[in-house]
Amino acid sequence: MAENTLVIKVTVGQESAERCSQGFTVAATALASGVKVILWLTGDATWFAVPGKAEEFTLEHAAALSDLRDQILESGTIKVCTQCAKRRGITQELLLPGVEISGASSFVADILGQDVKALVY
Repeated sequence: MAENTLVIKVTVGQESAERCSQGFTVAATALASGVKVILWLTGDATWFAVPGKAEEFTLEHAAALSDLRDQILESGTIKVCTQCAKRRGITQELLLPGVEISGASSFVADILGQDVKALVY
């Protein structure tokens, strides 16, 4: 049986806290359910791959974004959009260990795989 994969793209940061938190929560929940997860961080969400930034995120009645991020890093994959990172001055050296900067061609390859579902938040 083929492995199910869920690709989740989070495009927002604190300015749209509920949508951002939902993306991270769904990713962590899917991993806990045994689904392979690739989390893409684009736009202002790219900041959450930098140490200390997810720790600054606040949303009442939601799991800590840094805890969700760490759960995803432990068992899944986190990728940061190349152009989004460049626009914010984020380099690979600034990212948490295990996070990679990848371009649009990598995103397309991720979402076109067999048994892949993609969500955008």
